[in-house]
Amino acid sequence: MRAPSAHLANLDLNLLVSLRELLRERNVTRAAARIGVSQPAASAALSRLRRHFDDELLTRHAGGYVLTPLAIQLADQVEGVCTAAERLFGTGHHFDPLASRRGFSLLIADYTVAVLGTALSGALARRAPGVELRLRLVRESFSADIGETIRLIDGMIAPPAARFDRPDLRSVDLFTDRWVLLMDAANFAVHQELTAARLAVMPWVVPFAPERGFSAAAPITRQFTRLGVEPDTRVRVESYLAVPHLVAGTDRVALVQERLARDVAAGLGLVVRECPGTDAEDGAGTICERFWWHADLDNDPAHRWLRSLLVELSAEL
Repeated sequence: MRAPSAHLANLDLNLLVSLRELLRERNVTRAAARIGVSQPAASAALSRLRRHFDDELLTRHAGGYVLTPLAIQLADQVEGVCTAAERLFGTGHHFDPLASRRGFSLLIADYTVAVLGTALSGALARRAPGVELRLRLVRESFSADIGETIRLIDGMIAPPAARFDRPDLRSVDLFTDRWVLLMDAANFAVHQELTAARLAVMPWVVPFAPERGFSAAAPITRQFTRLGVEPDTRVRVESYLAVPHLVAGTDRVALVQERLARDVAAGLGLVVRECPGTDAEDGAGTICERFWWHADLDNDPAHRWLRSLLVELSAEL
């Protein structure tokens, strides 16, 4: 039996790039353009990948292509592998952002994109125009093995949590926010005292709410614990940005980050209220967003540049 390294040596690792772009684009012509090869060359790569995996990977459907179940599994894996490979071969003693073609892959919540995304995208366009930014939106499943997840990307923006307390993870403060309550302006409760008892009987919109119980690590769970409220969840959604739209025009209530709440309240006819027992000065319900990365990247010049940029842009908020 051949050793794993011998098997790897016999593989054409260029197929990794072809696989990533074919699964991203779901189109041979567009994948060829992204890779910089001819359409027949991309078709040949797809044929080799189909033979290797003994699977069609892309199948025709309604005038286009869809991913097979195996291809869906491979899509996330190949992103991580390609990112790690680019990071490995891009490591050096010098990083020139104006000349670099490196990619940065971040795990981030849609709320954080709303707060920091415009500034980050604009700064990269000006200072590192050849750099590719890849954003993966946070899902509940990512927390299963956070160390391995972060090892395969450049970092994650998230509040502190017990599962991040590991010797192989590093972090730096970015910006703060706090939880507030969001309700429709026509909701009768807007004009009443919002005690914990009243909130407990109101219908809630809750982002990333599991079917049973709540994760103790989730930032929003800690705020519910502070309030002494077990929410009567009527709407569950895997998005922070969707929450205000699901509150508007209803008698529901939600906990929302204040930066997001103040941005959308007027346009959706919503009212922002303080959480019971807190005010803007006491620090209760504060959210501290941090940038997390794996210790392997401590001395990578490109990564040090990225960390400095994130801290600089957050300070300007």
